[in-house]
Amino acid sequence: MYAVIETGGKQYRVSKGDCIRVEKLDASPGEQVEFDRVILVGKEDQLVTSDDLLKGVRVIGRVVEQDRAAKIIGFKYKRRKGYKRKWGHRQYFTGVAILDIKA
Repeated sequence: MYAVIETGGKQYRVSKGDCIRVEKLDASPGEQVEFDRVILVGKEDQLVTSDDLLKGVRVIGRVVEQDRAAKIIGFKYKRRKGYKRKWGHRQYFTGVAILDIKA
């Protein structure tokens, strides 16, 4: 069984036992989190996408880590003008292990 959940403006396909990285959540490592924005649920050859049937579906996970991703470097310049600009960014993320899909 698998499900497609939405969190942090992105969609993730998850199944029991998966570990995913999502946008930063307000939870400490070891805490349980519940995703209630389930878009679809699939079993072998069946798909459920109806909003009425997905109202009670929940995906349960446990926070594994709170960290920052690798640094992304941005750089721009204008040739022959002496203009250069460099910046960096590290995005926060939360590592979540999927425990169960309650359908």
